[in-house]
Amino acid sequence: MITVIFPYRDRDLLRIKKSLDSLKNQVNQNFKVLFIDYGSKIEFSNQVRSLVDSYSFAEYFYSYNNKQPWSRSKAINVGLKLTETPFVFIADIDLIFKNDFIDILFKLQNPKKAYYFKVGFLSKEETSLAKDFLDYQILVSSEAGAQGLSFFPMKEINDIQAFDEFLHFWGAEDNDIHSRLIRAGIKSVFYDQEILLLHQWHESYRKSERNSLTKELQLKGVVKLNQQHLVNNRNNEVIKVNSENWGIPISEKDYYELENYDSSIILTNKIEVIDHFIFVELPRNEKKILSVQFVEDSFQNTLKYKVKKIVGKTVPKYYSLKEINDMLLLHIISFYHVFPYSYEISSDLKSINFRIKK
Repeated sequence: MITVIFPYRDRDLLRIKKSLDSLKNQVNQNFKVLFIDYGSKIEFSNQVRSLVDSYSFAEYFYSYNNKQPWSRSKAINVGLKLTETPFVFIADIDLIFKNDFIDILFKLQNPKKAYYFKVGFLSKEETSLAKDFLDYQILVSSEAGAQGLSFFPMKEINDIQAFDEFLHFWGAEDNDIHSRLIRAGIKSVFYDQEILLLHQWHESYRKSERNSLTKELQLKGVVKLNQQHLVNNRNNEVIKVNSENWGIPISEKDYYELENYDSSIILTNKIEVIDHFIFVELPRNEKKILSVQFVEDSFQNTLKYKVKKIVGKTVPKYYSLKEINDMLLLHIISFYHVFPYSYEISSDLKSINFRIKK
């Protein structure tokens, strides 16, 4: 048997159905799906669970990361910790599978090889249509280097401690794991004899990234940061990553303990206040919940402040909430992502709420 892992968050139900229907039509049914819902909105997750559970080959798992940034690495690792088969395929909810795909995976099984596949990308218009696999009109296809959809031997994945959990938001996790497998003696092979996978259209993360604060969690420059991390791992010949507790999601108990914690510290956006919190208070906090709300200092918007600033008198210096957001998120993914935490931007974009249990 082969395991297929779907890392997922908040994508539409039709997209899920198209993908799982194409697996339902496989000529070889000797596989199972681990559907890892990495923090979809809780009110929506019940609909997703109901749909996934309607497929006999699929198991649905919910991880309470809905108030954390997306990490494909961490979502996949949750699935890898649940995988019991010797080989695993890392999928994407946007995929439509050719009906002999699983059969071909069985033929490719090799403990010394990791495969990634040529993918046909569909246009927005073509994605909206219901067709047989071979009838879809492909807009463009992937080339060597696009390694996100891969077939791995499980023992070798475990030996290198799986996907790098520093990587959040978008980019580099697929290239990084292939690079580390190569350094561990596993050959990386591009399967391009034919297109076995179609990718449904969606807007890219890069196009949705904004320079201002948004309700949706974003970190400015994270794509380049992830690429630099990939380069650093290569230059330093890194093979193993993560701590020993990789692949552990936030539990329901920890999630609701954070949600129901009713004491919070309010910090203004003065530079010295924020710097002290990030570099002193946050590292020192241990064995308790720390809950903080970041807001703009009311003095910053007064006429007195503006006049004093114009005439050159000493006034407080401030970070914008976007700058606080980027600094704090970077610290979280660098040092604190293994702890239960929640991070939320208010609907009016006037405050940031952060809670962590260490």
